[in-house]
Amino acid sequence: MKQKLPDSLVDFDHPDFGTLFQLECEITERAGGTLALEYDVPHMLRDCIDDVIMTAKTGRRSYEELEKTEKTYIGTRVEIELRALLRLRKGRLDTVILGHDVDIKHTMGSNWMIPTEAVDQPCILVAADEPRARCYLGLIVARPDYLTQGQNKDAKRSISAEGFRHILWLLKDHPYPANFWRTAPEQAVARIFEGESGNARIAALFRELQRQPIPRDVVEAVAHQKDFMRRIRSDGGHGTRDILAKEGLLILEGRKDAQLIRALNLPHCSASEFISARPANASEAKLAQSAGHPLDPTFFSEE
Repeated sequence: MKQKLPDSLVDFDHPDFGTLFQLECEITERAGGTLALEYDVPHMLRDCIDDVIMTAKTGRRSYEELEKTEKTYIGTRVEIELRALLRLRKGRLDTVILGHDVDIKHTMGSNWMIPTEAVDQPCILVAADEPRARCYLGLIVARPDYLTQGQNKDAKRSISAEGFRHILWLLKDHPYPANFWRTAPEQAVARIFEGESGNARIAALFRELQRQPIPRDVVEAVAHQKDFMRRIRSDGGHGTRDILAKEGLLILEGRKDAQLIRALNLPHCSASEFISARPANASEAKLAQSAGHPLDPTFFSEE
């Protein structure tokens, strides 16, 4: 998406204000309020993109690796998920809100393609800027004057530069969860995927990316095995936790080890996240041991 967007002209004097304001209020209420909307829509977008990348099954780690048809499907998935999130029914277009037929358009680029049947109709505009991890949610009545003169082979037209000024924004340049692999150092990622076994790759994951919450789906993708959770547990001395304990490293679970995570001043982990860390001293190592996480004592000296 363009990083510099014009200020919206949609205010009390705008000819579409009444329609767009009513839609904004209805969408926000259905989402559970502004804060819920600001949380749920970005996380929905992350899930839609990651579910198509399917790192655990395909080994792919980025949007750019998708086939053209898969990239198109993300838009369909966003439409379905947004309707479910807002509890909206299907209509003549993509949905119906307050008696208005509304089209839902999604883009991973810098503009939306408006079909002929959506011209002069309200549209929900959704965009995800994957490299910058920013998202957008807006409303527009797709007037012909707001669209480009040119069209593609399907007779779809995009929103013109002037048309952007007629969007009522609900989310504008709003952060959303970044693709995990974009945030990790390239050399670390290479070392993680060098491992020939699930145990080796997971051990490398937690060795390379310490003191950083790691989602469950990332662990699954790295393990590339059905019983991936078994690899992360102590497993008769052969599990990832056993391997790293010999190196003085802890693997903690957000749900089971919340108290220890706080005691070690590690970043907050959700119930489905994991984090690895090396205790700073013998006292922290003893604290971990008392919580059921024994470590090789040779890595820590008494204070």
